Amino acid sequence: MDRRRCIILIGMPGAGKSTVGVLLAKQLARPFVDTDLLLQARTGRRLQAILDADGPDAFERIEEQTVLDLPLTNQVIATGGSVVYSEKAMARLAGAVPVVYLRIDLASLQRRLTDLKTRGVVMGRSTDLAMLYAQRRGLYERWATVTVNCADLNHQETVDAVARAVDDPG
Repeated sequence: MDRRRCIILIGMPGAGKSTVGVLLAKQLARPFVDTDLLLQARTGRRLQAILDADGPDAFERIEEQTVLDLPLTNQVIATGGSVVYSEKAMARLAGAVPVVYLRIDLASLQRRLTDLKTRGVVMGRSTDLAMLYAQRRGLYERWATVTVNCADLNHQETVDAVARAVDDPG
């Protein structure tokens, strides 16, 4: 694998992007970046506070700019689940392949996500997890160069599956 290229993790909230990203970066001896943490550092506020005060459109603009400003060399990057709403951000990330979609089924997500309304997830007031999943799934599939089904895997098994997939995505 080219050591200069990034490994970009995309997927639903609760799929494990941040945890898997940290473990993968450690295993591959690379820096780790979480765009949600960068967004919080940039604004000085938690994700949910941004959504509550400024709304989803402003949140998405800040998220997009955070990704556009991010250096894309030799690191593992865990993105926020809503980054796929930004064509500009995703086009930039797609230039730093592989983009790894951590796919998880809806039932597993429902078991994992008990704090959806306070977690800082971009979604409409009348949207539930099933609707959000249906909205985003096609976007994740569109941008992914590699897909890892992680619903029945623990974190280390997911890390190993991602490492194998990015070494030999074919």
